[in-house]
Amino acid sequence: MLDHREFLHDPDVVLLQLKRRGVDVNTINKLTTLADERRRAIQKVEALRHELNQASASVQEKAKAGDQAAVEAARGKLKALKADIKEGEDAQAKCDQELQEMMLNVPNLPQASVPDGPDASGNRVERVWGEPTKLAFEPKPHWEIGEKLGILSFDQAAKISGARFVVYRGAGARLERALISFMLDLARENGYTEMAPPILVKPESMQGAGQYPKFIGESYETLDREYVLIPTAEVPLVNIHRDEILDEEALPVRYAAYTPCFRREAGAAGKDTRGLIRQHQFNKVELVAFTTPDKSNEELERLTGNAQEVLKRLELPHRVVSLCTGDLGFASTKTYDLEVWLPAQDTYREISSCSNCGEFQARRAQIRYRPAGADAKKAKPRLVHTLNGSGIAVGRTTVAILENYQQADGSVVIPKALVPYFGAERITAA
Repeated sequence: MLDHREFLHDPDVVLLQLKRRGVDVNTINKLTTLADERRRAIQKVEALRHELNQASASVQEKAKAGDQAAVEAARGKLKALKADIKEGEDAQAKCDQELQEMMLNVPNLPQASVPDGPDASGNRVERVWGEPTKLAFEPKPHWEIGEKLGILSFDQAAKISGARFVVYRGAGARLERALISFMLDLARENGYTEMAPPILVKPESMQGAGQYPKFIGESYETLDREYVLIPTAEVPLVNIHRDEILDEEALPVRYAAYTPCFRREAGAAGKDTRGLIRQHQFNKVELVAFTTPDKSNEELERLTGNAQEVLKRLELPHRVVSLCTGDLGFASTKTYDLEVWLPAQDTYREISSCSNCGEFQARRAQIRYRPAGADAKKAKPRLVHTLNGSGIAVGRTTVAILENYQQADGSVVIPKALVPYFGAERITAA
């Protein structure tokens, strides 16, 4: 969440950045109006308090002089001033509350290095790794490969749960398990502490991570709305340190977790209806980091490199893309997407998203750190910066392996780095 006080200190800069994010004019005007009303309320209260102090001093002087009639008249003025101050404070509190509620639905401000653009067409390719896979035969889509090998069943899943679910069978289930273990081991190798958080969270945890109230209705909730099934492990991992003050010496803190994730995909109707790309339930290994503001962009590069290492070791062609302002996630101030090559689609598709959220989540969840130094105990706690990234989406990695490693005879070769986890070099039809 943004700090509404920024509108008082540098409103023009903030509004310009919100326009870059595509925030509508009415919202910007409302924010400006509320910020102005709050400023006027503060100035009015400060002026009234100054007048109250002067009036109080005057009463004391009249009391010393024994002028009781003047004292009584002055007390009436004091009472009126106190009532005016209370009215001004109430007006300020009302503005604060309205600004706070509006801010929960305002996206993070983009960094200067984020390219401008209305949608994904404005994204910028930063670097490419590997050459797109060229096959000597017509590549088959992953769902066709998986069904012919007997390792994926969308029909059985539909019978059980409906559309956008899958049953992994035999080698398919083993492949998912192998990828999860491989990714967690690599994360641990890169300095992340492995975690196993709850997958049911309170709504306030969703708000702390920047999911609520903006995305209410896009997650699965219990009937009493007491719990929410997580859309990503980012939610519980970020909230681990909610309402805590960390020591600067302990930063950065890095966590990795495998969890199933659940999303309604309400905004993706009719898109990727076949296969594993857009499921209501999917597996993912998530990376989350907490660091100081001066190190957060450096940490973003590191985290992105850690996620990219998964694809490199699996020898999957991919590229790193900077998301433009129109494609940037709600809580992000800067994001890199990793896009893997899919031969059957003859294009790159997103497989990981790595974001620097700045203090956006930390302000919501009140995650702070105490600066190090000789006067550390006296130093005022500051907000940490939080980062997150898929390390990576397991189902989409399965898609990439099936399509890039498919063979003319219908079998699929297992990437060398994954063989020790999978226990075989190839998947063949049973």
